[in-house]
Amino acid sequence: MREIDKFLFVITSAIIFGGSGYIGSHILKYLQEQNAFEKYLVYDIVEPRFCLESHKKTEVKFSTTDIRKPIAKLSEDIDPVNSWIFNLAAIHREPGHEFREYFDTNIPGAENVCEFARTTGIKNIFFTSSIAPYGRSMEERSEESPLYPETAYGISKALAEQIHQKWLHEEGDRRLIIARPSVIFGPKDPGNIYRMIKALKKGTFILPDGGKVIKAYGYVLGLVESIVFAINLEKRLIVYNYAENPLVQLREMVNIAKKELGYTKPTLKLSTRLLAILAFFLQKGYRLLGKQSDIHPVRVRKAGFPTNIRPKYLIDNGFEFKYDFKNALKHWRSATPEDFK
Repeated sequence: MREIDKFLFVITSAIIFGGSGYIGSHILKYLQEQNAFEKYLVYDIVEPRFCLESHKKTEVKFSTTDIRKPIAKLSEDIDPVNSWIFNLAAIHREPGHEFREYFDTNIPGAENVCEFARTTGIKNIFFTSSIAPYGRSMEERSEESPLYPETAYGISKALAEQIHQKWLHEEGDRRLIIARPSVIFGPKDPGNIYRMIKALKKGTFILPDGGKVIKAYGYVLGLVESIVFAINLEKRLIVYNYAENPLVQLREMVNIAKKELGYTKPTLKLSTRLLAILAFFLQKGYRLLGKQSDIHPVRVRKAGFPTNIRPKYLIDNGFEFKYDFKNALKHWRSATPEDFK
């Protein structure tokens, strides 16, 4: 891993809500490697599932926590000026939850984390939002673009951003960084990019509408590097997108993956409308057999939605993007070759 500049200040404690998840665990691992904090407090409703060696270190303490409820007071001393809260906890999988569940978790979660910051006096919050508040658009979207959230997840994340900004403006010495990540992938990735790669290997991946859309994506190590980069800018409020730069169309992503990984099976092309109809009947068939499947009409339609996101803030401030899709695959394959067997 490339060495980056050390923090410009001493941070004693990191409190990571949602720290058992994929992104939270990689943030924990990376910050440990940078010796950024003396202590790490991981709060989550489930036990850690990723980067388990990082979670086992002596400076890490795990607490089972449901952010939908008021968060218990700390039983230990925390430096409120030089500590950071990382709020990653959220319901995000679409489909997978009822409409109301996104609001029942993401809104109270934001309120409770901000109230925790008030109670402890901690001055710094890093909040992971999403690109979902931008909605769909064939045109490029940057941080300067208006928000048009279309889903329960996107709306709840946009509202959660406002809750964090309200906390920021209550006192003049607070700092807030809001990151809007695109689809994040990497070693041990459980998400969409890994599903695409597995389908390409099997020859079952179908390009919706010929793959002409741009689907914003970000490598997990690039995201965590951007977090340290943003903190080191020492600005009171930062709102930034995270997607790799430059992005390529979905069909080019497929071609890069097949070439880099040596996959030769053909890739079919069908309209998103036809794919959604097929997914509907396949889902019904699996249910009749008492089985579950990742094939879902909503997920198929999402695959055809454009998410053309430009990380303008990072570009303008000189962040180094190392992980275009080709380089990300190379790094991923070298880090965890077993993912591709």
